[in-house]
Amino acid sequence: MKIIIVGAGEVGSNLSTVLSAAGHNVTLIEKSEVHCERLEEEQNARIVTGNGSSARQLVDVGVANCDAFLAMTSDDRTNIISCSLAKGLGAKNTIARIHDETYSDNSFINYQLHFGIDLLVNPEAICAVELAKEIRSAGRVEVEHFARGQIEVQRQRVARGSRLIGKKLRELRLDPQVRIGYVQRGDDTEIANAETELQEADIVTLFGHPEALFTLRERFDPDNKLEVSRVVLFGGSETAINLIQLLKNPRFKIRVIDKDRDHCRRLADRFPHITVIHGDATSIRLMEEEQIDCADYFVACTKDDEENILTCIQASKLGAKHVQLLINKGDYDDLLGMLQTRLDIELAVSPRRTTADFMLRNLSNESVAQLAEMPDGSQVLEVRISHSSPVIGSKIKDLRLPSGCLLVALLHKFKAKVPAADDTILAGDRVVVIVSGEKEKEVTKALV
Repeated sequence: MKIIIVGAGEVGSNLSTVLSAAGHNVTLIEKSEVHCERLEEEQNARIVTGNGSSARQLVDVGVANCDAFLAMTSDDRTNIISCSLAKGLGAKNTIARIHDETYSDNSFINYQLHFGIDLLVNPEAICAVELAKEIRSAGRVEVEHFARGQIEVQRQRVARGSRLIGKKLRELRLDPQVRIGYVQRGDDTEIANAETELQEADIVTLFGHPEALFTLRERFDPDNKLEVSRVVLFGGSETAINLIQLLKNPRFKIRVIDKDRDHCRRLADRFPHITVIHGDATSIRLMEEEQIDCADYFVACTKDDEENILTCIQASKLGAKHVQLLINKGDYDDLLGMLQTRLDIELAVSPRRTTADFMLRNLSNESVAQLAEMPDGSQVLEVRISHSSPVIGSKIKDLRLPSGCLLVALLHKFKAKVPAADDTILAGDRVVVIVSGEKEKEVTKALV
């Protein structure tokens, strides 16, 4: 695949390294001549000194023939202009890195659609999703990377006393944002259908919006009452802001500690439901005063890696139940595993690494990717709808899929959701489907 990357900062240069190693033909455009000289020695890519938001420059590097154009500078406007120009000049797929939430807000105008950009990517938001997954639900299943946190997969046990016992799925009247995928009974696992009847001790795998899944917990287990989680964030960074938005349910009691008094005021005005503390979490005294030992989660997410590491060590020693860390610099990437094991840090995420993983999944040439395999041999597949697919324009209710197959999630260009009967399949959509092993080829042929 021919890929052009604009911007050779932490994210852009790492993407170039990862994509080149994956066998892609990469061209990296960077303004700084000094930086380009160093990149020539470090990168297995074509290095071009120039302006990625210049139409002439883009024509010179062959943008019309590229399969993917990635604008990864630290400036949102440069990225948006570059991608819009690249799309107009013939690039097949354009992806812009953004930070400002303005461009993600579609309430007045869809910026992505207006500028003709295929995808807007916020590395800090991707990191926040990774952090939030651990905080929101310890029982989730690792198959929901495709949805950027919009769809989660969880397991629930049907406990004694549940009113769901003895009922068929068609009788449950579940939230439309939820779909039951599997029902495990003892050593047997089956793909759910309308006639599946729930029994005590069944383990049910559900797909859906995180909050919709949470509200179902008591229906499966009457004793599973609301538990309040105390979350402390050090730093009011972009990652922290995205994390606050993901944890907006009242069951999360959030405190933010930040050293900038003015930023504290802005955070308090914007998020009146959280507590904002002006202070420095590297101070042991402040950590003790704020009773970090009672925190369920401590997340260090400033832009200073050294302070993040130090405060995580302190929070862990003080007794915080779960400690999470954000690492910004590439210099620490190779140390993430060691930091987790030796310093008792539960999760460490890096914008560079999470963005690279995200891009690898989105730029894959494969039309079908396996997300998970179940004990009975059935699989969870992500299928990309090609422009020649026979199902383009079809409604979900009209799909003729084989038995033993269940569609559980649909990712349109701008939104991921549990599919409804009247949703229409479009070219470029991705669907997540559960299928028994022997039906994989049949399902793939029907969708691709």
